[in-house]
This record gives sequence, C-alpha cells and structure tokens, in this order.
Amino acid sequence: MALLANGPLHGQAIAGKLGLTPPTITHHIKKLRDINVIFERRDKNTIYFHLNESLIKQQAKTLGKLIEKKEGEVEAIIEQNIERQKVIENFFTKDGKLKNIPAQRKKKLMVFEYMVRGLKAGKKYPEKELNEYITKFHEDYATIRREFIINHYMYRENAIYELNPEEMWAKPE
Repeated sequence: MALLANGPLHGQAIAGKLGLTPPTITHHIKKLRDINVIFERRDKNTIYFHLNESLIKQQAKTLGKLIEKKEGEVEAIIEQNIERQKVIENFFTKDGKLKNIPAQRKKKLMVFEYMVRGLKAGKKYPEKELNEYITKFHEDYATIRREFIINHYMYRENAIYELNPEEMWAKPE
C-alpha cells in the first residue's frame, strides 16, 4: 500500500521493489482488491493497481469518529458505513467503473460522494479535466458533473470546478 500511495504500479514493478515473486504479489493484491483498498485499470496488456484513496480516507475518518463516540453512536456509524459499503460494492465494478447511476437519491448521493473523494480540495479543475476524471467511472460525465453541482459537492465558475467544503455536501441520511 505504501508503494501505491506514490502512484499506480503494475504487478511486476511491485514484485521487483519488494523482492517478492509475482504470484505472491497477485495473492496479496487479490486480498486488497476484495476489500476495495485498491482497484485496477488495464492499459493495453498491463494492469495497473491504484490505491483507493477515497475509501481509505473515509475509513480513517470513520475510525477517528468511532474513537470519540459513545457506544450507541458507534453502532449507528457502523451501520451507516456497512450500508454505504454495500451500495459502493453494488454499483461499482471491481475495476472501479460505475455500473449505472442509482435512481434512489440516498444511494445516488453515496455514489457521488465516493467519486468526489478522489478529487483534491482546493484544486481548480478545468471542465475538460473534470470530464476525464468522471469518465474513469462512467461515460455520462455531463450528468454526473451536473449532479456534483446540484448536490453542492462542487462549485462552478467560468467552466472551472472546485470542491466545496464537505459541510456543504448533500447528505444521504
């Protein structure tokens, strides 16, 4: 995971850096992929592994909250996160593609929040760059980009997009 924090790598590169065999890397990659900590993207004949930073950040944030909460509140947070994870698993393929945009608002917001967590706060995204980012998940970038604005995940001015503070985001609850 530390290697992937610096950017995507293919299996041979990971094996070489760690001094392990490719089958060992494949075994461990499968375990990490099964829990959605990493995802893969194919570029011709090479599969690159990416760290699922948005999920890791969400889990770290949740764990931090769990430490601060009382028992009843902890159970509610755990249930919310289990539901959120099920929605993500149901609507995204193993390689990170969005199967379809959910019809139910609550699930739609969970999906969009998952997607915007891959964007950097404070960074200004030209429309073309944001479209390319969204296309990694789903081909209908115009609809999703519009939803990002409608649900206050992002702010748009002169075709430049920027993340809003998380407190402004529409909440699925």
